[in-house]
Order: sequence, then C-alpha cells, then structure tokens
Amino acid sequence: MPKIDETGLSADEVAQRVAAGTVNRVKDSTSRSVKDIVRANVFTLFNGIILAAMVMVLATGSWKDAVFGFVIIINTGIGIVTELKAKRTLDRLSILVASDYLVHRDGRDVEIAHDGIVMDDLVWIRSGEQVPADAEIISSWGLEVDESMLTGESRTVRKKSGDDVYSGSTAVSGLALVKVTAVGERSYAATLTAKAKVYRKTVSDLNKGINTILKFMTFLVVPLCVLLILSQLRAVGGWSEALATGQWRQAVVSAVAGVVGMIPEGLVLLTSLNFAVAAMRLARHETLVQELESVETLARVDCLNLDKTGTITDGGIAFDRIIMLEDAKHADFEREAAQALYDLANEEQPNATGRAVLAGLGERGYGPGEVARRVPFSSARKWSAIVRAGAGNDSGSTAGRAAQTWYMGAPEVVLAGLDDEGAAHAAILEQVNTYAGQGSRVLLIARAHETGVNAETARSDADEPTLDPHAEPVALVLCSERIRPDAERTLAWFREQGVRCRIISGDNPVTVGAIARRVRLTGEREPVTVDARELPDDPTELDRLIEDIDVIGRVLPDQKKLIVDALHERDYTVAMTGDGVNDALAIKEADLGIAMGNAAPATKAVAQIVLVDSKFSHLPDVVARGRQVMANMERVAGLFLVKTVYSALISLGVVLTQIPYPYLPRHITYIGALTIGVPAFILALAPNTRKYIPGFLGRVVRFALPGGIATGLSVLITAWTLPAIMGWDVTAAADLARLRATEAIILFVMGVFVLARVARPLTGWRGLMVLVFAAAGVIGMLIPFVARFFALIIPTGSTLVATLIALIGSAFIFAICLFAVPAATHAILERRLHR
Repeated sequence: MPKIDETGLSADEVAQRVAAGTVNRVKDSTSRSVKDIVRANVFTLFNGIILAAMVMVLATGSWKDAVFGFVIIINTGIGIVTELKAKRTLDRLSILVASDYLVHRDGRDVEIAHDGIVMDDLVWIRSGEQVPADAEIISSWGLEVDESMLTGESRTVRKKSGDDVYSGSTAVSGLALVKVTAVGERSYAATLTAKAKVYRKTVSDLNKGINTILKFMTFLVVPLCVLLILSQLRAVGGWSEALATGQWRQAVVSAVAGVVGMIPEGLVLLTSLNFAVAAMRLARHETLVQELESVETLARVDCLNLDKTGTITDGGIAFDRIIMLEDAKHADFEREAAQALYDLANEEQPNATGRAVLAGLGERGYGPGEVARRVPFSSARKWSAIVRAGAGNDSGSTAGRAAQTWYMGAPEVVLAGLDDEGAAHAAILEQVNTYAGQGSRVLLIARAHETGVNAETARSDADEPTLDPHAEPVALVLCSERIRPDAERTLAWFREQGVRCRIISGDNPVTVGAIARRVRLTGEREPVTVDARELPDDPTELDRLIEDIDVIGRVLPDQKKLIVDALHERDYTVAMTGDGVNDALAIKEADLGIAMGNAAPATKAVAQIVLVDSKFSHLPDVVARGRQVMANMERVAGLFLVKTVYSALISLGVVLTQIPYPYLPRHITYIGALTIGVPAFILALAPNTRKYIPGFLGRVVRFALPGGIATGLSVLITAWTLPAIMGWDVTAAADLARLRATEAIILFVMGVFVLARVARPLTGWRGLMVLVFAAAGVIGMLIPFVARFFALIIPTGSTLVATLIALIGSAFIFAICLFAVPAATHAILERRLHR
C-alpha cells in the first residue's frame, strides 16, 4: 500500500463509536418474516368462517360431518410451506459475501469485517471490492467505480480526492483511501431502499373475487344460520322437543350443511394448490415466486418495463471489432494492430474494457506477445502504451524498425496529445461520434516509431508519461455492452402477445436507444427515445406522453416510480424488471416486480418474482404459466360457485317453508369431491395460453347462475313433493334418511351435468374424465364402508321410480335454466349499462 500521513482512529475512538451505535450494521430483512407468512395464511376470512362452522358441528358430536374443516389445514399449509420455501431461497440469494476490508487505524493497516467499520474510519478501497459505506476520498490512485447498482449508469466513474463514493458501488480498478461519512442505515443505499421495505400484498383479481363472495356470505351466513337452526328445530317439534330428544344436534348439523355449501371452500383450496403448482413448475426453470398470488398477476401483465443493465444486457462489455482508419488499411497491418491491441489490454489487472478485448481477441486466436515496456492504463490519463521490440513494418515483414510504441485510449484525449492535423483529426472524431451514437464504446489505437522522446514516454516508472506527438492514428476499437443472446427473441415473444415493452435506464439515452434498436424492441419501427430530464414531474402530465415513448434514459430512481404511476393512470398492469437498488422503488410500485438473481438484496426483497439465474428468457414462460393458471381457474371457478348459488337458494327455501334440510354436510363433501374438487384440479392444470381479461367475477357468476338455480330448484321441488308422493314422514329418522339419500343422488347427477358443461368440448380426455367421475360416484355407493360413512342409500322399488322421475324433472329444469337465466342476466346488465 502507498505510504500515507494519516494515523486513522485509535482503539478508544473506535470503542466510543461502537458504544454510540455508529457502526456499519443494517437491520435489513431480506424477505418477509416467518411470523408474517404464518399470520397472512392463517388469519383469513375464509378460515374464520370454516373454523366457526366446524366448531359448531364438532359441538354436536357428529365428527363425520366436520371433515370439510380439513380444507383449512390443507389450504393454510400449502400457502405457508410454499412461501417459506421461497423465503429460504431468497435469503440464500441475498447473503452477501462476507468480505473483510483493510482499515487504517492507529497508524497501521488491519483487516476487519464489513460490520466492524465505524464512522470516520479510514478504509482502503481496492480493485474488485464493494464500497462498504458512504465515504469521502482522501487520496486516489486511479480509482474507478461502477455505480450502476445505485444509478443505473453502466459506465464506470473516475474518482479523485474530495469526491464521494457510496455503499453499493464497486471498485473496478485503481486504489483509494477513503474516510467513512455515513454507516449502516444512514448510508445512501440504505436510505434509498428504506421506502421499499414496507411489505405490500400482491392484489389478486381471483382472490379479490373470492373475498367479495366471502364478504357477502359473511353478512348472509350468520342470520341464515340462525334461521336455519330455528327452522330445523321447528321441523322436529320445537325447542323443548329438540332439547329433550337431542335432535338439536341434527338441527345444527343441518344448518351447517347450508352454510358450508355456500362457502366455495374448494375454490379457495384449489386456488392455493394451483398457485403452488405453478410456483413449483417455475422453480424448475430457476424462477422463484415469493408470493403465490403473483402467479395470477403474470396473466394480466400488458406492460413490461425493462431495466437495460442486467436485463437486456448482462452488465458486461463485449469486444466488437477493429476498424482500420483510411491510411492504415492493410490486411497484414490489421493483424499487427490487433496483436498490439491484445498486448495493450493484457495488463496485470485489466479493467472491464480490457477484459472484453482479451476475451474477444482470444476467441480469434490471439495471445500474449512480447512487450518491452508498458505504461498501464490510468483513468486520469485515459490511455495506456506498450513498446514492442522488433515490430515489423506496414507490410508485415519482420525486418522493420527496431521498435514501435502503441497507444490505446479515449479518442479525444489521444488525438489532443498528437500533432494537430486539422481536418484528418476532425474526420476521425466525427467517425467516433457516429459509432458512439450507435451505442458503442470507442477507443483509438495510435502507433509511433521509437525515438528518444518516445522511449522516455514509454518508461513505466516515469512520473508523468506523455504521448508522443508524432504518433499516427491507426484504428478504432469498438466495444459495446454485452447483450443477452436471448433478449431479441424474448422481446419478439412479448410483441406477439400484445405486451408493450419499454426500456427504462439510468444510462445515456443515445446508448440505450442504440441497444433498443439492436434487440428490435419495437420490431420494424424506430424506437422513440427521450431523456428523462425532459419529462414532467406530474404523473397526470406524464401519462399523456408515456404512451408514445419506447426508451427513456438518464432516469433517476424516483422517476422510475413516477413512470410506473403514469402507466397505472392509463390502466396498464405493469411489470418492472431490475437488479439495482435504484430499481427497488419502481419494482415495489409495479403490479409485478421481477428481480434478477444477481440483484441487490433490497431489490430482491421487494420483488414478487426472482429470476434466480438472471436469464431474461424465462419471462415468457413465467407469463405463460400465469395465463394458464388464470384461464383455467376461471373455467373451474364456475363449478364452485354453482354450489354457492344452489346452497343459498336451498337454504332460503328451507327457512321459508320450514322443511328439514334436504341433505347432510357429508353428502356435500362426497358429491363436491367427485363433481367439483378433483375434476377442477385436473382441468386447472390443462394447457391454456389465453390472455387474461379483467372481469373474472362477472363472467363466473353469469356461468354459475343457470346451473345453481337449476340444481337448487330441483332439490327443493323434490323435497316439497316427494314425501307426499311416497307417503314419507320426514319427522321420522328412516324416511328423512331416504329423502336425503335421494336428494344426494339428484345433487350428484346435476353436478355431473355442470361438470360436463365446464369441461367442454367433451372430446378426448375431457369427455373421458366426466365419464370416469360419474362412474366413480355410482361405484362409491356400492362400497359398504363408503356408503355408511357418507350416509348413501341405493334406491330400490318405488323409491327408485320416484328418484328417476325426479331426475327427469331435474334435467328439464336444467335445460330451461340454461337458456332462460343467461338471457335474463344479460338483459338486467344491459338495463344497468344504459341508465
């Protein structure tokens, strides 16, 4: 290390700062806590309703009728286990490398841990290290830092004495001694991410629809449950008779049968299962889903904001080509220039551009050559030089001059140090500006024949090396940000799917626009590029402009959030990708936040989706999986809401006519499993790429009403007429059991009708599935244990005839409702629309 005059903090001063709490430690939770995950999955409205119903049934001693309560355990368990698994993966991703830093204390250098740094410490920042805390540079020896994680700017920044450096940036070359000015939660990065730490639950259209139903049922269930209990008590002879005979228990069970039937518990369970399965499938493709509900949001995304660095590009630099200048175009000389370029880049610690040149030329067969002397690259000089002994002449022969000096550096700097050739240099700069405008990083190679002056220039130990003014420009070197090979293909997929993509970056808008053209962001159309400094600060004004903009450069973190807000004003469902701390606010504000696996911990913590291997190409599969979930869930949700409709209708009919409840909770469990639950799970996993359209609940209700009304009327009409026809006394246990067994058969057949309607077209495996579950229901009735457990009775004799007549009537009612109810519903909606 260079010698310095400062002694740094003493041991006592360090102890005082530790006692005062000015230590470089941040209480940073990288993801949701276990307690938050458990609370969110346990304390739900659905769990509360089902638990209350289960407790009521268990209080009667009829545990067989309480099996519906297991759905709470299964549903809650799925949510907790899946989100805990995501948390563990995220926490592993977020663990920072436990680096030690070289700190100058008591006049000597000591290695300490990141958390051991205190306020006012003198810290050495070495090439390759992440800056551990905000600091002011005391002395710099060519320090260059990458601040892209904080600013989005992909170019490295040269730092000199008096400049500030921020935690989260990375030293890419050089060395500096810095004095710490802010630690822990007071640092720039911690301050920037503080706004993003508050957890915000993903809004799920599906769960919102289910919760709307549950809230409605909450207001309906309590009074209806009371009325059902009263009606069932009257049906068995009143309060005193029910209490004396113990039939109050049956009254409670019957009431719960009506309540449970109205709650789409299977839909809630299937939603969790489907989200969990989608999350597991995505995990196989290195895509981590932190919140199950975000799977649904994937289906609704119609606007995708992409951060350039880390998403479109991988953050690295790629060597493109050497362009020989007009006076130096010669095949052999081009090879010599390429070899010189390799040797110029082949330093002990090459910077990012040097590494890119070495990799690019290495793939073309170049390797290290003989270098007599070297002047390493300096960010202060902005050029490097080598002396090659025995270099050949322009024709490529080895019998040329004894030695040559080659220079590589920033074109404007190198040309400024050469003898002014007026128009020639101006032409070169114009060429440089053209390539820079296309998004390239441009370097200039110059060559000088060895002279006395040049020999002094090339000395590596010279205090202040200078360019040989007689050197001649030879070639331009073009480098660019390394674009992910899958970027163009992925963006084409989104265009085909109708998803509007924009690139939002902190980098130069010219550079970002050039990259957008290379990856064909807008297809054949030229992308519209703007500088964020020209945009208004008001979201309302911005939303009028944003529709026509494809690329925005020089974007600050708060502006990224503002852009997301403006897109929300235009009713877009916005997804935002990113990897830097500067992306955290926008990722949190977006409907769906997507972080790269190499992202800053704070960014991954607020994202709903993490692409673990940082591959942009996973996004089409992510969106397709979300569409599959939502399209299929809409298909099967109708199955569950049919049960809600007919249960509400039957409960209302029972209360009004004071009849015994027509079936038991265990009947609903058996029938629901065979005609709703298991078939729905199979249908939910079927391939489906339909884009999700808002209005899930309205479409599902319109589907559910015909089947629900038909089933409810069939059960009620049978309950009102069959006892009179058959001469049954429903106050007698045996006759009531026969009636309920018949009603269970009617429910089952109507359930098969509804299943067949949902599964259309009934070709191939769909038709076979309906037949299999219909047969399973009949076979189950023939198995003694199943029949006893679920209180199923196979009708015989006159009961069989009555059941068949009831089924014919039910089919007729179903057919009428199938055509009449949708027409009536459509007419009502039309009248409301035109008011």
